Formats: sequence, structure tokens, C-alpha cells
Amino acid sequence: MGGTVVTGWAAAAADLPTASTVLALDGPAALDWEEAAGSLAAALRARGTEVTLCDVRGLWSTAAVERLCVPAADADPFFLPLAEFSMSDLFETPPVQQRPRAGVLLVFGPGAALAEPDLLWWADLPKRYAEEAVTRRELPLGANLGRPGTPGELRSLFYTDWPVGDRHRDAFAHRVDRWVDLQDPQGPASLDGAAVRATLAVLATGPVRTRPFFNSTPWGGQWASRELGFEPRGGNTALGYELIAPEAGILVGQDGAAQVEIPFQLLCELHPEEFLGPDVHRRFGTSFPIRFDYLDTVGGGNLSLHLHPREQYMRETFGWPYTQHETYYVTASEPGAQVYLGLRDSTDVDVMRKEVEAAAADGLPLRVEDHVMRHPSEAGQLFMIPAGTPHSSGEGNLVLEISATPYLYSLRFYDWLRKGTSGAPRPLSYAHGFANLDTSRRGDDVLKDLVQQPRTLREGLGWREEIVGALPDMFYAVHRFVIEGQQAAEDDTAGRFHILNVSAGDGVVVETAGGLRHDLAFAETLTVPASVGPYRLHPVGSRPVHVVKSLVTQV
Repeated sequence: MGGTVVTGWAAAAADLPTASTVLALDGPAALDWEEAAGSLAAALRARGTEVTLCDVRGLWSTAAVERLCVPAADADPFFLPLAEFSMSDLFETPPVQQRPRAGVLLVFGPGAALAEPDLLWWADLPKRYAEEAVTRRELPLGANLGRPGTPGELRSLFYTDWPVGDRHRDAFAHRVDRWVDLQDPQGPASLDGAAVRATLAVLATGPVRTRPFFNSTPWGGQWASRELGFEPRGGNTALGYELIAPEAGILVGQDGAAQVEIPFQLLCELHPEEFLGPDVHRRFGTSFPIRFDYLDTVGGGNLSLHLHPREQYMRETFGWPYTQHETYYVTASEPGAQVYLGLRDSTDVDVMRKEVEAAAADGLPLRVEDHVMRHPSEAGQLFMIPAGTPHSSGEGNLVLEISATPYLYSLRFYDWLRKGTSGAPRPLSYAHGFANLDTSRRGDDVLKDLVQQPRTLREGLGWREEIVGALPDMFYAVHRFVIEGQQAAEDDTAGRFHILNVSAGDGVVVETAGGLRHDLAFAETLTVPASVGPYRLHPVGSRPVHVVKSLVTQV
């Protein structure tokens, strides 16, 4: 059974020893721990095993929780610095438990792995569920690290719970005995830990596609719902999570049968050189540094006018070692659609600040076009967006956002007077925005540097590879394969991972030199690990195919 995905607590517990055992059930803070532990205990008792429960959260130091987990009253209302403490810092002494005389001692909750258990299980829930639960204030899932049972908040979820929890998970990934996927808490899917690691070892050597997902926001559109069949709970397909590494998952198991979703990040943690490549690993550690996602405003509204922190500000204020340079690749657009990017030559930043403040305080509309340039948005165009550059995708676009991975610090100037799901105006972190505004990105320099034209890098029979966007101050570049015949385009990872996305046409078949094949359809994204080496893109159908590619170019 070890290499097979099973469903239900009873099936997961079937191979547990009946003798005296300490079993740890660890996982993220945003989880219904009482239900999970209670259901596992019930399954054990149903087979005649005596069970004692220990909620490890009750062993946390109250003083440590207050100091490390609870934001100060005067903390920034929008963002927190990334938490740097470890899970063990929440305990005054390690939570080691005495082995029971008989049966199973079930130690559960974040940090349970520190109890030096005989067996370690990891209970997981993909982060999209935690974010939705906190946003909708659906408890008990809304609990944050250090404050079980209290209303959750996104600041603590993003900047404390996730970085601390992810580091804790990664530290124990090599010894987890069972992975439990709690998307269905009554019938969780689970897989033996050794089988998880063996699967990841294989995936690190061939093309990998993560589980796609679209969420909804007040500005969201309808393209992905109409064209791809997504039906999100919120009624629009605003943000498409194609490959956002900290939140991405890989489905393991047979199609049509039970599957377990494993965090994509574990590939980087357990196989960094094979997956990222030695040079990328040296610079970024086990952080996967490029993300692909969709911004859908077709039938929706303009994105907020915002920018991302410049590198020194990102390091010193927020604690992340690299910043979020972005690009927008237009996959589809409606007639008249536009992208806002860069300051106008005539922009007076002091006037802009006063008008932004008036919009935030008094609800006065901001004439964005008085301050920020507008550019026609046509399918196939790439817009470069270095950190500090104000930008927004206008309504009527499907944008493939290719960016660096620090994705939690969008500094908003203006959001078109929209209200959030609570009915209150959406928060605007414009003070951070003006502190990071690059006033040199304006006028003709924007057109010359940030709205680039394709240039051919190399070509073969019926195909060419183009550079569609590259800047000296951005560590990654965006290329595009144009395949107009039936011959396969050829490439080589040369020791650095590639990310591919079919932006036009019916698709390609990605074939590695080792004989692995992966179908990639229109609008889908695929990661080609560094270890793959040479590979080919075989076009599907009779129409020309465009494949967008991104890779780290500066290490």
C-alpha cells in the first residue's frame, strides 16, 4: 500500500503499529486541527488502539507567541516584514513527549515534529484554501500561527504563518512518513512519505506541470471562465495561478482516482541542483525565482495602479532578498484595450501625490492618464515592468504575468474607487508606493526600454527563437518560440530551468533527450528542470504555435 494513494483516515492508519508509539501530525496553522486529530484518533480507536491526544499548541510559550506572532498595535496595516523565527522558537523547551505505556500518543499541531516522534505525518491543505478562509472569515480555518481560534488576518497568514511554516515543513520533508491531503477532511487522500520522495526524485528529471487555479477579485474578468471552463466561487477568473511556487501544487496519483497534492516547493528543497540548476541554486537557494500567472480583465475592470518595491527597500523594509521585477505578456485583448506603464514626461510627482491622497481620503476619482502613460495592448506584445515602475493592466486583457516570485508586496496608488468583499474601500499602500517610485521611467525612455520589439536569437527549419524582453537590471529574460512549420524546435536547458507557456496555436509536445514526452496545450505552463538538457518542441495542429519561455539569465 505504501506507493498507492489511499482515501480515508482508516486506510491511512491501517499500517500504524499497535504497540506503544508517539505519532506526530504536523502541518500549517490554518487547519482545523481539532477535526483532523479527532478523526485520526477515531479511526485508531475503531481498530481497537488506545489513543491519547496532545495538542502541541498548548505547549507554546505565551510570551514567545506575543513577541513573535502578534503584530504590534502600531504595525504597518498593509504589510509585515517576513518572519525570520523558526517553529522551535515558540517553545520554551522542546515539546518532547514521554512514550505511552500502550497505544498511540498523537501529538498534533504546528511544531509536532519537534516532539521527537516515532512516526511523523504531515497534514496539509493547499494555501488557496487558507487564503480564502481568512478572506471570508470562515473559522476555524482562519486561525493564524500563535492564535488558534481567533479571526484570521491576511498579514499574519502571508508574512508570518507561511514563511515560518514552509521552512519548518522543508526541514522535515526528508523524514515525513505519510503525507495527508486534507482538501476533503472526512476522506483525506494520503501517500507514504517514501513514495512522495521517490516521486519527487523522478519529477526533478522531467517536465512538470503544476495544478492550475483561478481565484476571484473585484476587478476579475471572464476569459478563463469562458475559454477554459473554470468556475470560481467568486464568479470571475481574475488571477490564474499557473506557477506561483510558494502556493503551487503537483497532483500525484492516477487520473480518475484518488490524488494527493504535493507542494511544488519540495522539488526545489529536495532536488535544488537538478531542478533549479547549480548556478541558480547558488544565487537563490531553494527559492524558485520566476512565476507565471494570468491576469484576466476581459469583461472585468482595470487592475489597481501599483508598483513593487525596489531591491534595497524590499530587503531592508520587508526582509526579502530579491525584488519583484515583472513583465506583462498579452495573450489576448479586446479592441481598444490598454496597459498603463511608466510616468508621462509631464508628470509632476507632487501633484500626483496630492491627487492620490485625495482619492484615498475623499473618494475623488484620479485621472490616471494624467500621470501614467497608456499603451495599446495587442496579443503578443510584452511590457517590461522593473521594480518601482507604476503600472496596471486595463480592462479587456488576458495578461500572462511573468515576474520574479516575491508576490506579496503590491504597493497600490489607486484602485478606481472599488470596494472589497467586505464593502469597504480596498486598502491603498500609496505611502510605500511613493517611497519606491522610479521617476526616471517616463516618456520616451519607457517606449524605448520597456516596450521592446522581438529580435531573433536563433532559428531552424520552420521555427525561430526570439528575445521579446530583457533588461540589464532584471535577472531573467522572456523569449518566444515561433513555430510555423511541422518541424520541431530545439532547445537545451544548459544547466538552468526553463518555464514554457503556449501563448498561441493548438499546443506542442515537449520531448526530452531521454524520451520523456509531455503534451502542452494553449494557455498551459510547464517547467523544464535544469537536469533535462536537450529537448524539442513538436507543434500540434496546422496553425503556427507560439511558446513563451522564461529563464534566469543573470546569476
